Amino acid sequence: MPDDKSVDEEKAIAEIADRLQERFPDASRESVVDAIEKSRATFADAKVRDFVPVLIEKEAKAHLKGKR
Repeated sequence: MPDDKSVDEEKAIAEIADRLQERFPDASRESVVDAIEKSRATFADAKVRDFVPVLIEKEAKAHLKGKR
């Protein structure tokens, strides 16, 4: 059974996808999700998870802007 923090993180990731889709309407949902998953892999082993969603969103946004 997942703990509350992992459920909260999953919810935050879903919200990030929605925000990035609004911010980048020309990007396909697939490319938004791909950017998030690539960013998420970067932080997969982070021991402190509190700010991981924020960092994922920042990285994914940079990827969608073409800066990464």
